[in-house]
Amino acid sequence: MKTKVAAEANSAETVVARLWGQYDTLLADLDGVVYEGTRAIAHAVDSLNKLQANGIAVGYVTDNSSRTPETISAQLNGFGLNTAAAQIIGSAQTGTELLATMVAPGSKILVVGGDGLRSRVASAGFIVVDSADENPAGVIQGFAPEVAWKHLAEAAYAIQAGAKWVATNSDWTLPQERGLAPGNGTLVSAVHTAVGQLPLVAGKPEPAIFQTALRQFNTSAALFVGDRIDTDITGANRAGVDSALVMTGVSTRKELLGVKPEGRPTYILADLSELHADYVEAKKTKRGFACGKAEVELLGNRVIVTHGDPGSLDALKAACATIWSGDQPIYSLDVEAALYE
Repeated sequence: MKTKVAAEANSAETVVARLWGQYDTLLADLDGVVYEGTRAIAHAVDSLNKLQANGIAVGYVTDNSSRTPETISAQLNGFGLNTAAAQIIGSAQTGTELLATMVAPGSKILVVGGDGLRSRVASAGFIVVDSADENPAGVIQGFAPEVAWKHLAEAAYAIQAGAKWVATNSDWTLPQERGLAPGNGTLVSAVHTAVGQLPLVAGKPEPAIFQTALRQFNTSAALFVGDRIDTDITGANRAGVDSALVMTGVSTRKELLGVKPEGRPTYILADLSELHADYVEAKKTKRGFACGKAEVELLGNRVIVTHGDPGSLDALKAACATIWSGDQPIYSLDVEAALYE
């Protein structure tokens, strides 16, 4: 969609993008954006509540299929967010929608996952089964902490017998308070190894879940904010939705500097509080880009900060613009270490 409208601020050296006016809806990932484990991320709650109070629709797009929208909204309300279940768009919903295009109504479906996925499949009129011996027409696979080898084995047996296969998501990792844990992608990979085929994926980075969200909010002017380049930003780009990468979760400064075009966000934010300020954009200079109080130059194959704090967000944005605007691959560049350490 890439419809940013830039306006000059008071300083001729600063270019800002005013977000609210070109977007009427914010779609946000949850893990790494709103919360991490059982803790709300700093500034997330106040920032999201303020957006809603100002008339911006807010929805939550999550690859988590193990819990119901009611359970997720209750958790968000516990953090202090004003959230209804209808604002939750999960991969269980999109996965069930995809499954409905592949099998007959009322078919038996083998469900690997949590209560959220099971209830969504059942509410769509399918018969939930747990064994390949019941000859299911489809398999839908999502993450839940209790998923074990026996569940993956039943899925593999059913798929080998001809069942259609949908995965709610392919996230390799899951952010937790103690660090990164294996995600649904690792479980899907185990089944893939056994059956020799890949599933149709509902969640990010595939566009289907974004399309579900746009339909649910009846909008074509949404901004999506996520913390992962490989799923959130790449998925938004595939769906034609403008995106913001927030640096509170999985993706790192180093990953962002070297990302290929398909994973580049429209905006880079330190945290969600920056949604309430005009976005300061990087501006082209003679040998690089300047952003706010920082300037970065490309001298030969060296990417260096010539002005400002290399650890600042301004420097990161200027460095990204400098690297992304050139035709030199990241591995051929000598990037100042302070930009990503």
